[in-house]
Amino acid sequence: MFDTRELGRRPGALKKISRSIEAPADLGIEVIGVAEGATVELDLRLESVMEGVLVTGTARAPLTGECVRCLEPLERELDADFQEMFSYPDADARSRTADTDDDAEDDEEDMLFLEDDLFDLEPVLRDAVVLALPLQPVCQEDCPGLCSECGARLADDLDHHHESVDIRWAALQGLAGSNQDGEMDNAPRSGGDDSQEK
Repeated sequence: MFDTRELGRRPGALKKISRSIEAPADLGIEVIGVAEGATVELDLRLESVMEGVLVTGTARAPLTGECVRCLEPLERELDADFQEMFSYPDADARSRTADTDDDAEDDEEDMLFLEDDLFDLEPVLRDAVVLALPLQPVCQEDCPGLCSECGARLADDLDHHHESVDIRWAALQGLAGSNQDGEMDNAPRSGGDDSQEK
């Protein structure tokens, strides 16, 4: 929770805050995120406006995850920018009389409010961090990934390959193996006539 009492309600008042916090749980997506308890550095700018407090900031945090191609662990540094308005509770009543269209009710659901001059930054931080994350994190841009047949990491062996047989010819592979003992299809049969004449 962040306190805005020192800022006051005079429009134009400004306060800058730098703070280190511990990352909450589940701050990320399945393959990459900020580990729970990791240090998140926040640089905030609080500005008093007519309706409430406009919070603009940057969050810096260490990311841990795995490459989506080769599954190797990776670490990154994240910078996420955000801006959010926290409205005064009594500003809600003023804005309701000013807004008469149907969209006003939808806007109310999306609004964040100050409670006793305090605001909770966690939902805003969570949205900003998740939106700034790479959806397909890779250890390097040209990561070749894993072998589809044996699962070997291809970056460790650039010449890695398997003999592949076209599935359409796979049935004939057995026939080729049976003829390798020296027999030929056109060779005469032993113990019989080479030709039958009538």
